[in-house]
Amino acid sequence: MSLAGLEDRYVETVLGRIRLRVGGSGPAMLFWPSLLMDGTLWAGQAAHFIDRYQVILVDPPGHGDSSPLTSPFTFSQCAEVIAEIAGALGVERVHVVGNSWGGMIGGTFAALHPGLVGVAVLMNATASPAGLRQKLEYGALTGTARVLGGIRGPLLGPVVDAFLGPTAKREKPDVVAKVNESARRVNIASSRHAVTSVVPRRPDQRSLFGRIRTPVLVVAGLEDTTFPVAETEEMADSIPGARFVVLEQSAHLAALESPAEVNALIDDFLADY
Repeated sequence: MSLAGLEDRYVETVLGRIRLRVGGSGPAMLFWPSLLMDGTLWAGQAAHFIDRYQVILVDPPGHGDSSPLTSPFTFSQCAEVIAEIAGALGVERVHVVGNSWGGMIGGTFAALHPGLVGVAVLMNATASPAGLRQKLEYGALTGTARVLGGIRGPLLGPVVDAFLGPTAKREKPDVVAKVNESARRVNIASSRHAVTSVVPRRPDQRSLFGRIRTPVLVVAGLEDTTFPVAETEEMADSIPGARFVVLEQSAHLAALESPAEVNALIDDFLADY
């Protein structure tokens, strides 16, 4: 999809230099993607919202053209990155839309920076710590990727399986190609620190999310095997007043798999505030 109308910006933050794609005018809307993805995950949302909002697509720490990571981080540091982006852009309040890692950090930001957040849309995410199976799977993935020098060959299949469901794999070859392309570009030496922070060291945030007072929409994918519906619903239950929606033909990257449905959900949610 096109990224027309977006310009590159770079902001120095607590987690290094962050690459942004910024365009449009109006209320600010910041998009933070999943592990192993960069800001282009949100191309379908950027094209839809850029005529009404200031769209901010984030290459998260250690990914895309942002500075490589040299050590793990905390979720509060990631939330501080959003606050520093808002300050650098002169934004007083920002709507935050996040997928997986971005959804976790969107919730963290809403809890820790209530004066800066508008609404939050948290997609394919969790507030729970990682279980043993997920720790082992991601540990094996990053370990093998380090040996191979990146995510390629036999590792692409497990990444696609973790991110996409049967509908996308059967009917949306462009989505499969996008995931493969993004995975191949990953700097594994850098992104392994993000994986370590987001998977084995992931905190239990359910109590923290109970402090959120901003309007929150939580979106789950029925085909998501990384964070099944029940786990994402548990996150929604921890947030006072959160709205919860399940997309039936989406897995772990709902914004990429079902952009029209996601855009409509966000539009409807924003219309109420």
